[in-house]
Amino acid sequence: MTRINWLAIGFVTLCFAFGDHRAANADGPDKRMPPPFPYDLLERDLATVSRFCGPARTEMAKRGFLTDTPSLRNQGPMSARSHVMSDQYVHPVTNEQPLSANAASGHIGDESPKPHQQHGAITHVVNQAHSACFDGDPFPSAKKCQSCHPGHYREWSVSSHAYAQMSPVFNTMSNRLIQANNGTLGDFCIRCHTPVGMALDEPIAMSNMDRHPAAREGVTCVVCHRINQNWGKGSGRLALVAGGLSAPVYGPTGNHVLAEVLANPDRYGVMKTDSDPETRGREVHAEVVPFFALTTPSVCGSCHDVFAPNGFRLEDAFSEFKASPAARKKFQNCQDCHMGVSPGEASGYAFGPAAKVGNVPTPSRKRTNHMMAGPDYSIIHPGLFPHNPNAVREEDASFADDFETGLATMREWLQFDYRAGWGTEDFERGFPDGYSFPSAWQNQARRFRAADILRDQFDLLDEAALERHQVLSAGYKLGDVVLDRAGHDGIRFRVNVYNGTDGHSVPTGFDAERLVFLRVSVWDRNERLVFVSGDLDPNGDVRDSHSLYVHNGELPLDRQLFSLQTRFVVRNIRGGEREQIVPVPYSIDPLPYTRPATRPFSVLGRPLGARKHKQSLEVGGQRWAKYHIDRSQLTCNGPYRAQVDLVAGMVPINLIHFIEPAGFDYHMSARDIADAIVDGHIVVQSTSTTFQVDE
Repeated sequence: MTRINWLAIGFVTLCFAFGDHRAANADGPDKRMPPPFPYDLLERDLATVSRFCGPARTEMAKRGFLTDTPSLRNQGPMSARSHVMSDQYVHPVTNEQPLSANAASGHIGDESPKPHQQHGAITHVVNQAHSACFDGDPFPSAKKCQSCHPGHYREWSVSSHAYAQMSPVFNTMSNRLIQANNGTLGDFCIRCHTPVGMALDEPIAMSNMDRHPAAREGVTCVVCHRINQNWGKGSGRLALVAGGLSAPVYGPTGNHVLAEVLANPDRYGVMKTDSDPETRGREVHAEVVPFFALTTPSVCGSCHDVFAPNGFRLEDAFSEFKASPAARKKFQNCQDCHMGVSPGEASGYAFGPAAKVGNVPTPSRKRTNHMMAGPDYSIIHPGLFPHNPNAVREEDASFADDFETGLATMREWLQFDYRAGWGTEDFERGFPDGYSFPSAWQNQARRFRAADILRDQFDLLDEAALERHQVLSAGYKLGDVVLDRAGHDGIRFRVNVYNGTDGHSVPTGFDAERLVFLRVSVWDRNERLVFVSGDLDPNGDVRDSHSLYVHNGELPLDRQLFSLQTRFVVRNIRGGEREQIVPVPYSIDPLPYTRPATRPFSVLGRPLGARKHKQSLEVGGQRWAKYHIDRSQLTCNGPYRAQVDLVAGMVPINLIHFIEPAGFDYHMSARDIADAIVDGHIVVQSTSTTFQVDE
């Protein structure tokens, strides 16, 4: 119930109490007259519910509590009561008999009218209707949308949005930051990664294998299409409109396509727009409410500009975009580059049906791409991601529904050794006698079925990798390799790197954890490696100041490393600054936490405790990576061949070392995580050249 609704009910209570007191004093207790039924306040109260809680109003109408009657006052006492009360409700005060028509007007049997019972009935009905909209499944899983939107579902299922909550790196990082801040961080991180989970009041720290299906889907369908107002830059602090599958959704174009589908059952089949089990037909959302903000950058900025309460700017993607030429001169949106035909470029949108009802597509229209590829990639078992209703079966029976088609539970999938080739012809023909399978996978037909599902999963992951390469290639560009000097005293050269997009910096967003660097290797004519920068230590880190091998003196610092990773700089509680992997201010006190600022941060534009040393390439920006090879490194076997690769990784491995104490989901170890991250490194751009050296 909203605050306004409670105020209305409180006002009703005061009016009843005041009216009853005056009547008793004027005429005595035996001559009290029942006050008139408060139609004005009731209408106002119900209007409040209608305005601020659509699912509750739908539930009240379904119970016969609201009709299309324009005004209650014009109907007379008895007919008005028929639009307000229902016999199915238990009396909120006596908790005994159902409310009759007399009870609605303050009478029970032959008793005197009780105004507080009038108010109680109103309050009870509104509360019941409001709570009923949360019964069952208030936030449907995306798999329920798949039946009519298979194309959108397939794109979304492998997207970074779909991976937001599934990521073991994110979940462990959130838990580790909560530890580092002694619990004061709360849901600051996770409320963007699983808005449904937080709306359902799930614990912040729990395995995804135990979460509600829609909660572990991260930024799922209802996160964007069950928002009915523009929440602005709130670091993910937004409210989702609850309701079952038949509740209204919010979209940019409104209701006209859905209205055509509902009006044409011969073509599209019979639809049902309510959750009544007696109604036969395919259940669909009853309405598409126009919500133009979905086509604007503001809906993206709700989560993609992360601004901590102490003034620390963790992510600046939306702010960078607002100030960019793409927004100010070209009037483009985030969606133009990230939901169009070509990832990373404003090249227009596809044109096609938005839904397929049964086997019949709806009329063609602007068609957005919901894959929205980015720098993240999956490092978990392919049976768990991409989201696939045919793969995962719910372990919790209360989560199961009519859309349940999964082959195995998440925990069973973790036992399926796809790397060994389970379910393939070669393995199944040749595994040795006595080979032991877990009980869930002892059936060979089930293993074959699992292998078929995983082939589809890998195909989709490959598509996502291709789009990830496209979007990163649009942003990161390699220019010329310029030879400044080559001789007996050494070689000096430089490589130009520039920003290829005019919408934001690269990297953007969580730029302090985006590893983007140049890997430069130089060989002599005998293919002997004479120089390397941007190589990885045994952990998978570049040899920078955060490498444990460099820190422990086991490997030299890569002093010529070119990296675009932003660095966190924190201020110690007693003065001085230092670089850290995460922006939790260092403190020698026994209970460190992110302290509130002692003075306005607006003076400096940043909090005193932490800041970012950004190394991203701004819009239109470029930088020269400079390299030199000493005379002692030359072998006099020129010419020398140089290979330059621009490499992008999801996160640096030193972050995994920092968050490891919080533990990883899916029974993964830190080594498993690190190896999978390094395996996902992608060469975004590449070039080569030859240096001639005078002998």
